[in-house]
Amino acid sequence: MEKVNPAMMKGDMCEVVAVASRTETAARHAADELGIAKAYGSYEALLADPEIEAVYNPLPNHLHVPVTKQAAEAGKHVLCEKPIALSADEARELIAVRDRTGVLIQEAFMTRSHPQWLKARDLVREGAIGDMRAISAVFSYFNDDPGNVRNMADIGGGALYDIGCYPITMSRFLFDTEPLRVVGAIERDPEFRTDRLTTVLIDYPGGQVTFTVSTQLVPYQRVQVLGTKGRIDIEIPFNPAPDQPTRISFDDGSALDGSSAQAIAFDPVDQYTIQGDLFSKAVREGGEQVLSLESSVENMRIIDAIFRSVSEDRWIDL
Repeated sequence: MEKVNPAMMKGDMCEVVAVASRTETAARHAADELGIAKAYGSYEALLADPEIEAVYNPLPNHLHVPVTKQAAEAGKHVLCEKPIALSADEARELIAVRDRTGVLIQEAFMTRSHPQWLKARDLVREGAIGDMRAISAVFSYFNDDPGNVRNMADIGGGALYDIGCYPITMSRFLFDTEPLRVVGAIERDPEFRTDRLTTVLIDYPGGQVTFTVSTQLVPYQRVQVLGTKGRIDIEIPFNPAPDQPTRISFDDGSALDGSSAQAIAFDPVDQYTIQGDLFSKAVREGGEQVLSLESSVENMRIIDAIFRSVSEDRWIDL
């Protein structure tokens, strides 16, 4: 909310005209802080406004599907925060409501349209690193606040739902195919029962992905993409600052200390602004969405399989 709404307000194709919360006081406070004209004390009131064409759903994870369905039934297009659901079956419900209502529904994976990821994919497709064989990713932060939704297991908290979804979707983005099987390991917080440390191995045709995500480690993120002839290093892969340049590097491996790496810099961009404009363009012009609901179902299917792998202590075929 604090990052996405201001970013969308800067876009060429987005006009944020209203905000809703569970109380009118909370909604008015948020609207005043952001300079938004309308404030509604319920989601239903906002959805009843005929001037609203589309909504952004940033609610806690367990409300992604029900509120998105409610918005779609009201004829509103929906950009919904990740993870779009708590299971693949839940995500499939959104395909049904989309097909019935004719609205657009999209999961908000802003990384998929950031220039650094588009360049990384271009390098892979051009064969710059030879045959891509492995991706290694880490994403962590420290949050032990019991009142934070990320630490509430019954509403979809935990590392895999919150940030593990990123290396999953972005590895699919680079491999441009679906994985064959997965296996995972989870350490749960003894009080919250959320996964606070999760490590996953994903087996793709022709390559493998490993990632570790945590809600209780030092803040850090990195992605390494390795091929038979080169390596791509994405320094801040998931939430780079919108007012600072970003950088990836290409390394042919000729110097083990990394001194042979060549930096590729990108001007500052706000990936949430780009995301909002591209979603609005799809709504206005009927073009292809950055991410389809069908792809989001596949992402959830992998997450389901990881949880199943942990519970059954084995590889899960996809």
